[in-house]
Amino acid sequence: MLVASVTAEPPEEEKQALLSFLSQVPHENRLQWSSNNKSSVCSWVGIECDADQSSVHSLRLPGAGLVGPIPPQTLGRLSQLRVLSLRSNRLSGEIPSDFSNLTLLRSLYLQNNAFSGGFPAGVTPLARLTRLDLSSNNFTGPIPFAVNNWTRLTGLFLENNAFSGPLPSISAKLVDFNASNNRLNGSIPRNLQRFSAAAFAGNLGLCGGPLPPCNPFFPSPTPSPSTIQPIHKKSKKLSTAAIVLISVGAVLALLILLLLLFCCLRRKQAAARSVPVDAAGTSSSKDDITGGSADVERNKLVFFDGGVYSFDLEDLLRASAEVLGKGSVGTSYKAVLEDGTTVVVKRLKDVVVTKKEFEMQMEVLGKVRHDNVVPFRAFYFSRDEKLLVSEYVAAGSLSALLHGSPVNLRLRGNR
Repeated sequence: MLVASVTAEPPEEEKQALLSFLSQVPHENRLQWSSNNKSSVCSWVGIECDADQSSVHSLRLPGAGLVGPIPPQTLGRLSQLRVLSLRSNRLSGEIPSDFSNLTLLRSLYLQNNAFSGGFPAGVTPLARLTRLDLSSNNFTGPIPFAVNNWTRLTGLFLENNAFSGPLPSISAKLVDFNASNNRLNGSIPRNLQRFSAAAFAGNLGLCGGPLPPCNPFFPSPTPSPSTIQPIHKKSKKLSTAAIVLISVGAVLALLILLLLLFCCLRRKQAAARSVPVDAAGTSSSKDDITGGSADVERNKLVFFDGGVYSFDLEDLLRASAEVLGKGSVGTSYKAVLEDGTTVVVKRLKDVVVTKKEFEMQMEVLGKVRHDNVVPFRAFYFSRDEKLLVSEYVAAGSLSALLHGSPVNLRLRGNR
């Protein structure tokens, strides 16, 4: 009795996807894929199938002379693919969005090409990834927080690109990591600080962990005006947008000043009515500044209603910061937290009020709503520090709009 043996073959859709890719991308002659070839797809150069030869599981074409962009509706149709390696070619352009269909993909090697655009949106949904190599390309823009979807990731290689912004706090337990030679900034998240400085080298804006520490949130006092000599630059004519922003800033500063003056007047009036006097005619109150309580309760950030932030004072003090400007009521800082959140912190000075009075005025200030006023999100009160936290708007400082770019300062003597 004769028994006919039947050899399994990947679906016709996978075969056509491969042929469509090769027909649209210039390549070396050694890739002899052909629809006229009677041999199985699983025997083609660079292709490996599963055990029963029923689907394509691996496509490896390193250094195959591939040139140009990856056409959509080609490789994205290989739904059973586990490994894709296109490293060391001359592929360019953006990664097709239909890569999101490769839900079983575990390893993706795209290094040493000329890919461009932002972080590949078609790659971030691939939750089964264990190795991803995007190094030595021309990728730009931020690294999305969606990388935390890759809970199985053990190797992530992003070096030699132009990625910018802060590093997200990647939750995966990486074994190998490299983000050197990009344009990243901010503090290095705690769970990445175990890697060596070489993994972060070439990013001038990164700090903390294996790199030099970040600047403290409250920097040392700046030199007095008598010890500095500005280098003058030519004045620039203000645009209409700059004049509008200056006007809005002036209104906001005036509002804060009026509120602080109101607090001082209220305090004086309350003190005149309520401070007891002993027989010698001297005040018996010791707690004018602390609100009449000898017990100092633990201070913390207080968030206004409607806020979306969840950091605490310790996170704020660890943030990297830069001075945005100084005014009559204090100094404003741009603070970048470890998770990438950016806020503006106003450090008030010479404000002597009780905690209750301060909280009452902050409640009024937190209800201010206007299209031209940046909303306040939180405040902090202690005997020595009063802080206001607001959203950060990347439109430049009021000083820069008034006077152009910040002037360089040169100290006299002590060279």
